[in-house]
Amino acid sequence: MGAFRVELEVSNTAGDQYIAVQALVDTGAIYTMLLLDRLGVERLDTDIFELADDSLVEYSIGGALVRLMGRALPVPVVFARVGNTPLVGATTLQILRLIVDPVAKRLVPAPPVRERMF
Repeated sequence: MGAFRVELEVSNTAGDQYIAVQALVDTGAIYTMLLLDRLGVERLDTDIFELADDSLVEYSIGGALVRLMGRALPVPVVFARVGNTPLVGATTLQILRLIVDPVAKRLVPAPPVRERMF
């Protein structure tokens, strides 16, 4: 899949203030990574992440409201550092029910989920 960027909006979980961010869609990333400190997003935990160059780095994790393509829900986010590329990861795409159209290099709404009764 070719890389592409999307514009999203992010806020703390209270929805006090949204800011617009250009982020790279990265389906190989589990979490969304953004600069969050100025929004008052609370750091809830830390974890070790393996980067594309195989290095291990500790980052803080929190929760934020992410608004993308008319959908806004709380998602887990990683606190980026200055110099990190803002990323939209697979978890955010799943929570917002968006999928990648790799040919057009864009996000589209996921098809309805079929529920089966057993």
